[in-house]
Amino acid sequence: MDTLTALTTRVSVPRLTEPGPSAHHLEQLLQAALRAPDHGLLRPWRFIVLQGEQRQRLGDIMERRLLREQPDADDMTRRKARDKALRAPTIIIAIAEVTEHHKIPAWEQVVAVGAAVQNMMVAAHALGLGAMWRTGALACDDQVKRELGFAGKDQIVAFLYLGTQAGTRKPIPEQDVDSYLRELP
Repeated sequence: MDTLTALTTRVSVPRLTEPGPSAHHLEQLLQAALRAPDHGLLRPWRFIVLQGEQRQRLGDIMERRLLREQPDADDMTRRKARDKALRAPTIIIAIAEVTEHHKIPAWEQVVAVGAAVQNMMVAAHALGLGAMWRTGALACDDQVKRELGFAGKDQIVAFLYLGTQAGTRKPIPEQDVDSYLRELP
């Protein structure tokens, strides 16, 4: 698949199943991530790749977060929280390890990691893989960051779910570029 086709046909795939990306595909995805724009060459991106039983550990973190907010959560609610980590065969957690008090502001460092994640999503599509970028309250929780080995200053940018598309791909209507353009006031 050529680059322009990959960019213009990529869609998020929320329902994923086995098989996940091969070791070779993971290497290609991470290499694509490392080519993202990065003002100041700080290389703020850090990645945690979870497969197989490792996803259970993320599920445990998700359950503990739930219990901090809902200490009386019933068993079904707790199981649902844990099972979110099993929605795909592979999860790449992308974190911006922010260099504070630097001439490159923190927001630019986070955007660089966002660009790295987008590169991985387009590369996954080009490789025939499904991908879904998830965040939510979990990504903003300082305790979750600590449990993943990061500091409160750092930012979880994505839980990138990867696997084989389950079901049919949701059609995305064509967009009219002109409706998003504005004139300089």
